[in-house]
Amino acid sequence: MNDRFFELKREKQDRMINGALKVFATQGYRHASTDDIVKEAGISKGLLFHYFGSKQGTYAFVYDYSARFMMLELRDMVDPRERELFGLMKQIERAKLNALKGYPYMQMFLDRANQETSNEALVAIAAKRPLLLEAYELIYEQVNPIRLPEGVELGKLRKMMELTIKGLMSERFRDGSFQPESLCQEIEEYLDMMKGLVYR
Repeated sequence: MNDRFFELKREKQDRMINGALKVFATQGYRHASTDDIVKEAGISKGLLFHYFGSKQGTYAFVYDYSARFMMLELRDMVDPRERELFGLMKQIERAKLNALKGYPYMQMFLDRANQETSNEALVAIAAKRPLLLEAYELIYEQVNPIRLPEGVELGKLRKMMELTIKGLMSERFRDGSFQPESLCQEIEEYLDMMKGLVYR
């Protein structure tokens, strides 16, 4: 992590992080520009380069920061004793949405980073990317598949719900109605509905 950056006032740190997250999340690495990031953050380009050196350095920093932040939220909010899939997914989504209260584009950025094809971006996050993915896999290993009805595949059910959740979040950003608390409630309603269908 960048120790000099953390000497800045927290408000300026968050403006810079949120500016970079929004630009990378909405434009992708290739189309994102440092001009857009500094405009979004309300800072000079010299300040951005002083702390991060380049676009790639900025991307590497915000990925590292986001992965660490999200892993802390997951550690704090996911019960290691939870064995039921839908209960676990609710806890995961609450952890994610808790992070979005301060960093609205963090999850969108992480999702986009997982689909990134730019070699420069992939090199920037190569060391950190597996850590967050492994954290999620370890959480999902808690699920007791015996509790699922016969014929219901855990992997496909999980993927279906994750795609639904991503779609809901994207829709809320597109229509300008994103609010972490209301989105969390909506996601939980979908999870409860699916649980009712699976276990009926």
